[in-house]
Amino acid sequence: AGAIFSGFAMVLTLMIPIRRIFKLEAYITDYHFENMSRFILLTSIIVGYAYISEYFISWYSGVEPEQSAFWLRAFGPYWISTWIMIICNGVLPQLLWFKKLRVNVPFLFVLSVFINIGMWFERYVIIITGLSREYVPAVWGVFVPSWPEMGILAGSFGFFCTFFLIFLKQIGRAHV
Repeated sequence: AGAIFSGFAMVLTLMIPIRRIFKLEAYITDYHFENMSRFILLTSIIVGYAYISEYFISWYSGVEPEQSAFWLRAFGPYWISTWIMIICNGVLPQLLWFKKLRVNVPFLFVLSVFINIGMWFERYVIIITGLSREYVPAVWGVFVPSWPEMGILAGSFGFFCTFFLIFLKQIGRAHV
């Protein structure tokens, strides 16, 4: 459900500016935005349920390392990442219960950006918190990205943006 959730948010993030740039308002209507919003709301509920289930299962299991891992995830050194993930993916999309917001295009754009940020933090939380507390306490540490890692991240965004802009240019030629 997380991949679908992330996919719908990414589609909205890209579709809204393209709709405006290429004047596709007659083709991409409020009906489409409302249905996309409903899917985002549904998948947000599923993702939120998964977050709650993870914490409940770790608590109910009685396994101390598991409980400790989830406690540190929520209140340890990476607490801000976890709470950004929960708020962006589980709480903010609940605003889509209101029809006025489901068809409000600027709100949907901002919400889709927040969902994309939340999904990025979900991957960050899964990988970094899992690796920061290994089985041997001697290897415990706090992850601080190096310059090459930040360069790789920036390069991946740049790579995507380059190909997306090439795609838009080709669509623009075909549209005119």
